[in-house]
Amino acid sequence: MGRIVGIGMEQLAYNYPHIWLFSGECSTGDDCITPGLYAMVGAAAVLGGVTRMTVSLVVIMFELTGGVRYIVPLMAAAMASKWVGDALGRQGIYDAHIELNGYPFLDSKEEFAHTSLAADVMQPKHNEPLSVLTQDSMTVDDVETLLKETEHNGFPVVVSRESQYLVGFVLRRDLNLAIANAKRTLEGICGQSLVLFVNSAPPQATGPPPLKLKKILDMAPITMTDQTPMETVVDMFRKLGLRQTLVTHNGRLLGVITKKDVLRHVKQMDNEDPNSVL
Repeated sequence: MGRIVGIGMEQLAYNYPHIWLFSGECSTGDDCITPGLYAMVGAAAVLGGVTRMTVSLVVIMFELTGGVRYIVPLMAAAMASKWVGDALGRQGIYDAHIELNGYPFLDSKEEFAHTSLAADVMQPKHNEPLSVLTQDSMTVDDVETLLKETEHNGFPVVVSRESQYLVGFVLRRDLNLAIANAKRTLEGICGQSLVLFVNSAPPQATGPPPLKLKKILDMAPITMTDQTPMETVVDMFRKLGLRQTLVTHNGRLLGVITKKDVLRHVKQMDNEDPNSVL
C-alpha cells in the first residue's frame, strides 16, 4: 500500500512539478519521489499497528534504511498507526494471542486493586488434602504413586504429615530423574527403600538401603504467610518470575499458589471466566 501511494505521488510530481506541494523540489525534472521510501513507511505503519511498537520500531526501520532524513516520516507513521490501533482495541497481536490461547501471563502494565489475601487464593482449599512429601518416612513406591496420581510441577517437603513444618521444595522433573538414576546405578534400591531428604538416616535394622535425595531439595523456596495481601503476591510473581510460591503460617505449610491460581483469581475478581486460563 505504501508503494502504491509512492507511485501515485511520483506520477503527481511528474505531471504537476510546479504545484506548492513539491515546493520547487521537482522543478528540475529529476526523480524527486522514491516509491520505495513510501513502501518502508507503509511497512512501518502496518507493523506498528499490529504490534503497537513505537520507539523500537522507528529505530529498527532507521537501521534498515540508514537514512537520518527518513526518521520523521517513520515517527509520524508509527505514532499514527499506534493511535488508530489503540482507538480500535487496546491489545496488540501478541497480547491478543496470549489471551486467546489462555497462556498464564501476568501483564506488568495492569494493576491489582483488590483486597484479597493469599489464604483466599491458595490451593488446596480448607479441609482438602495437600500433596506433600515427608523428609524421612516415605518409600520409593509412595513417591512414585504420588507422581502418577498428580500432575504438579513440584512438591513441598515437610517434616511429617502431622506437624506439616516446611523443610523445602523439590521439582517433579528432578524427582523423576533422581529415582530413575538411583534404580539404574545404585544397588539394593527398590520400592521399599526409604526416600530421605535429610543427612541422617533413621535407624533401621533390616530392609533395603535408603535413597538420599537431599541434593535435589531446594532448602530456601519462596514462601509467604497466609495473611499476605494478594497485591504483594502478584507483584512477587511479576518481578521474580515465579511459577509457584508456598503459603505458611508460623512455619507450617498451608498450601501452594501457582501462577495459574493468581490469573484465575484476577479473572474472577474482574467478573471474567476463570476457566479460560489453561
